[in-house]
Amino acid sequence: MPFTVCINGRASERPPRAGQCLRTYLREQGWTGVKKGCDSGDCGACTVHVDGMAVHSCLYPAHRADGRTVTTVEGLSTDGSLHPVQEAFARAQGFQCGYCTPGFIMTTVALSGFQLDDLPQALKGNLCRCTGYQSISRAVRATCPLGSASSVPPGHPGSTDRATRDVVTGAARFTLDEPEPEGTLHLALVRSPHRHARILDIDTRAALAVPGVRAVLTHRDAPVTRFSTALHERTEDDPPDLRVLDDVVRHVGQRVAAVIADHPAPAEEAGRLVRVTYQVLPAVGTAEEAMRPGAVRVGDGPNVIARLHRSTGDVDRGLAEADVVYDHTFTTQRVQHTALECHASRAWTDGEGRLRVHTSTQAPHLVRRRLCDIFGLDPQHVRVTAGRVGGAFGGKQEVLTEDITALACLHTGRPVQLELSRTEELTATTTRHPFTTRVTLGARRDGTLTAMRIRVTADTGAYGNHGPGVLETGCAEGLAPYRCENTAVEAFSVRTHNVPSGAFRGYGAAQVVFAVESALDDIAHRLGLDPLTMREQVCLRPADTAAFPGAGGQHALMGSALHDVLHALRQARADRHLDHERPAAHGYRVGEGLAIAAHHSVPADGHLAQAKASLAADGCYDLTTGAPEFGSCAGTALRKIAAGILGTSPARIRLHQADTDLLEHDSGGFASTAMALTGQAVTRACRELTRLLITTAAAFTTTPSKDCRLAEDTVHCAGASVPFTDLHRYAQSAGLCLQADATAAADDAELSLSVSAQWFRIRVDTDTGIISVLDSVHIADAGHIVHTEQSRSQIEGAVVQGLGCTLREELTTDPDGHITTPDLRTYTIPHFGDFPPTQVQLIDHDPTTAPRPLAELAINPIAPALANAVRDALGIRVHTLPLRPDSLWSALASASGESRTGARRARQDSIGRGSEPS
Repeated sequence: MPFTVCINGRASERPPRAGQCLRTYLREQGWTGVKKGCDSGDCGACTVHVDGMAVHSCLYPAHRADGRTVTTVEGLSTDGSLHPVQEAFARAQGFQCGYCTPGFIMTTVALSGFQLDDLPQALKGNLCRCTGYQSISRAVRATCPLGSASSVPPGHPGSTDRATRDVVTGAARFTLDEPEPEGTLHLALVRSPHRHARILDIDTRAALAVPGVRAVLTHRDAPVTRFSTALHERTEDDPPDLRVLDDVVRHVGQRVAAVIADHPAPAEEAGRLVRVTYQVLPAVGTAEEAMRPGAVRVGDGPNVIARLHRSTGDVDRGLAEADVVYDHTFTTQRVQHTALECHASRAWTDGEGRLRVHTSTQAPHLVRRRLCDIFGLDPQHVRVTAGRVGGAFGGKQEVLTEDITALACLHTGRPVQLELSRTEELTATTTRHPFTTRVTLGARRDGTLTAMRIRVTADTGAYGNHGPGVLETGCAEGLAPYRCENTAVEAFSVRTHNVPSGAFRGYGAAQVVFAVESALDDIAHRLGLDPLTMREQVCLRPADTAAFPGAGGQHALMGSALHDVLHALRQARADRHLDHERPAAHGYRVGEGLAIAAHHSVPADGHLAQAKASLAADGCYDLTTGAPEFGSCAGTALRKIAAGILGTSPARIRLHQADTDLLEHDSGGFASTAMALTGQAVTRACRELTRLLITTAAAFTTTPSKDCRLAEDTVHCAGASVPFTDLHRYAQSAGLCLQADATAAADDAELSLSVSAQWFRIRVDTDTGIISVLDSVHIADAGHIVHTEQSRSQIEGAVVQGLGCTLREELTTDPDGHITTPDLRTYTIPHFGDFPPTQVQLIDHDPTTAPRPLAELAINPIAPALANAVRDALGIRVHTLPLRPDSLWSALASASGESRTGARRARQDSIGRGSEPS
């Protein structure tokens, strides 16, 4: 019998391919609201309904849909009206990047009333990396019979915003959601099983014999140009040490060859048939090993690719004058970004003969510049675009797929597509830098710091991308909040034969802040001081500048931010002490901890942000910016800024993003620049457009400019009102331009410090070492808040991501350098309900104050605040992350003198009972 399936009310008789899953079957027929996040049933991004039951379509064989009814997120809305669950997600702004949103919506729609009573259990199969789940919880509970719809503001802009509607209906276009160019070929990558090896031979004969295989590319086909995968405006700090394909591999998972085929399946089959002969070479697995005299070199040049030696005053004298000296070493682990959308690129040649690249990137213009450098192309002959990006966290501030996809396109003359698998993401892209930080502090009895010294060693992995920048930013921001006349930094970024490190939310500061804030807490306890009181004693005053420079060599000014945050933190802590003064149950210990962090207001790479604003023929505005939307909801805030200046509503402003043809140059979206710099560019462009509109209207009506003002869709000129549509026609006929553009540069921005603070109350089960977060408060100096919900959501997501990094996440390797956590079942990120809501308090300022960066900053104080709470509860300090139950129990056992046998037995019991906080 013929195959028939009803999809969203439409019959399809197209039979699936042998072994095809329902996810790819649906996407091939245009239902792109069905997303790929794991292909292992762990993330829920592909959730659809089959005969009303929610299923993970990546695990559901397509042939089983024969004779059934399938509904995707696109099929929920009827006659243009949103389904109530879609409306709830829109009104609660229950998303950031939006990649996981269709899956959450489909799961929620299928829940029974009984399941709605236990949302952590009901939603355990859906993951979100951006939101921290609080806005999702608000959306889902608004649909519950027991939930209160009033918890979602009825007039929230999300309910009418077009971009929001696209996200909740599945219409938002992520990287691979646009139709493939005709004749698209697909790439599969062959990767090295060795840490360090020279390629002696690659036999591609068996691979080329697979039907549908068009070519196999090796280092012989690649340009000899070396480059850095890191994307920055200024590139001098990024070592050019990588080839597209090389004859020497430096880490397990490095790409060795690329198979090009008609479909992904034959490409993957052929990849398994490529035979590579290696000469295995000695390798170094740790930064300490790589720094030893005579160590194996990781590539050309020394293993230490960057070093910092900075000091003020005399640290040795300061330590001699101290009443107490503290000296300990802290280590942080390798963490993966785990954005739900995997890296993906598509390359083809357009009708004008230009190379087109559509990719998942935070910086399209910088990708274009890097591709031109690699392949010797004229920028005018390359166009790079990006759709909506499904999460980034710095992981897409790299060239990881664009170069090999472009090479394949140039080699074959055909469109080529590459989409990494989740395993490739976890084993072969980039990670957060592991840091080893030794902190030496000297202090007087009143808490005054007499000396601060840190020694940092950062493992930048096989290639130097971002290594120098992460090292400098981490050290500068880790010490930035504090006053001390005698301060010294000695820091090294070191190449090893490990998977490359790169840009990760916090950009090195989180690792140093963990060490410094933990040390400050310990020294406060030694002195018998309240940790908050000690920070008030040693923090910078409003007129002070940070000890070491930030962007462009400038010394950042503190201002009143730190004072305001500490004052608010003291009040919030006092309020909670009134609510939570009760003893812990037997076998549990309760503690609290806090930490603060500072962040430079602009990045250190000469960042440029450009914006254009123009009046369109239909009387609406067009606003163009350079960076794509990737979860910061910057587009919504930028449209709000523009609307406020132009005197209109955000609905009348169309936003165009992430296309190198639309702007001359833009550095992209990273380092929390959306508000700090792109917001400036939008402000300048819209102010200039306002001037142009008034000048043009004055000429049109022969009215003095001072008597003209903008309204929603007209210009009022004395007694006359000129509709924008008439004004546009007049400007066209008179040859006048109604477009303005502006550029905001980091170099011309005043460098200041943004500050946030985190406070936790936690409970530790002393029998298992399991930590439960009982209460959480985050306070941030936000400057002038443009979009409150966006700011709050960014912080909520950062807190949960930070908790994941602190308590469980670690990209582990075996002795040979193979990643042992290659999927979302072994590399576990936080799930819905793992942690309680965080109360976010934003310190707002008047509209003349610039918005401050929040998304990057908010993750930095999470680990030390939690570690300080553990120290408060147990009286012991754990110096290594993550704070897993087994390591915490071992520390408890060691402190109490229990035997190794007992420790081993309890550790096994802990693992059996699970490590997730209750």
